[in-house]
Amino acid sequence: MLALEAALLNKGLLTAEELDARTRQFSDDPSAEVARRNDAGLAERVRRRIFQPQPLEQQAASPSRFAVGDAIVVRNIHPHRKSIGRAAMSGNHDHNGEHHPEPQSYAALRTKAIESLLIEKGLLSTDAIDVRVQAYEQDIGPLNGAKVVVRAWTDAEYKRRLLEDGTAAIAELGFFGAQGAEIIVLENTPTVHNVVVCTLCSCYPWPVLGLPPRWYKSDAYRARVVIEPRAVLQEFGLALDESVEVRVWDSNSDIRYMVLPERPEDTKNMDADALAALVTRDSMIGVAQVKTPMPTA
Repeated sequence: MLALEAALLNKGLLTAEELDARTRQFSDDPSAEVARRNDAGLAERVRRRIFQPQPLEQQAASPSRFAVGDAIVVRNIHPHRKSIGRAAMSGNHDHNGEHHPEPQSYAALRTKAIESLLIEKGLLSTDAIDVRVQAYEQDIGPLNGAKVVVRAWTDAEYKRRLLEDGTAAIAELGFFGAQGAEIIVLENTPTVHNVVVCTLCSCYPWPVLGLPPRWYKSDAYRARVVIEPRAVLQEFGLALDESVEVRVWDSNSDIRYMVLPERPEDTKNMDADALAALVTRDSMIGVAQVKTPMPTA
């Protein structure tokens, strides 16, 4: 986020003054939402770029902007600004029985400020953002995880490697990178059901699951799934037999967890693509099971 902010300021697309003012506005009114502006053409170009990426053109290397010993000026855009913190703190408790929205982090406020200003200036559209978020949250990321799951279902040796060293086995399929330096894979069985949370923030295995869904980052999920996992799973529509042990795993900045769901019955004759279509993001977090496919007529 800081790199994006610096780039927008350096290119003159935003000014520090308007960005600070908009951040304070969202801090003073936590319930304020970013105004929507749709642009079907831009959204379609984003969708095309994501799902049908064009090969990058070879470009001549640009000369370095700085030489060793050059004097440079660094802009201070560190996120911890006390004024924002104090403003956000004012919403911490109820007054006269009225509920106040939960204070948002500086990063969340700054992100809303950047998004709203870019939309107002016509440089961005809400539906283009939605397309990109949905692609990485529901499509591209979880598809990677589904390929890992299917490989484990159909290759016993790969499954052994996956459970012993998830990071290395996942990398065999070409999935690695940010938020995936250490991934541990947890196997669901008829007697043990695993579910993943990050109680501190929203640590999540991006290379195999994409972006974390909003509910995964919510205070309610992060607090309740540790205390009453069965009740939370039931709210997701998953009712487990009392004989099944539920294990809750807390991801952190060092280790991310991914669930290897049970393979449903009546899938022995299905090919890899058909199996992958059964695997959902929620089943790899542990709040759902992979459902048995409906019989075809």
